[in-house]
Amino acid sequence: MNSVQIEQKSYEMPPQEGISIAHFLTVSNIERSARYYETVFGARILSLGDGNAPAYLQLANIWMILNLGGGPTPDKPTVTLSVPDPNHINSFLNIRVADIQACYELWKSRGAQFITEPLPKYGEIRCYIRDPDGYLIEIGQSTTLTYG
Repeated sequence: MNSVQIEQKSYEMPPQEGISIAHFLTVSNIERSARYYETVFGARILSLGDGNAPAYLQLANIWMILNLGGGPTPDKPTVTLSVPDPNHINSFLNIRVADIQACYELWKSRGAQFITEPLPKYGEIRCYIRDPDGYLIEIGQSTTLTYG
């Protein structure tokens, strides 16, 4: 069997070379949202910004940018950023965990409000949380699926 060496890259924000990817959330209160992700999920706040400057966080292997909403700008002349309508979601954060019950208990004790307890569905166990602005966060543990 041949051994293949895969180059491990260290991603940083902002990138010094190549690219890094961040999940951008429009929030109504930058500090409140940053503290929520820090308290519940253990995110590391890299920059909290000041005034209307965005916050930058590292959550496990992703970067997050939290910023206030606003109207069109010259580089997006027809786009308005706003917090979501909690009943009409078209995108959500998906967190995969090794032990969903342990995460459910821990994150619940840290203030996460789950929609339901973890339930089995399609070869996994999953449940959902809403953050302070109504963003949906799926927490899932694979039971029969493997990725590779």
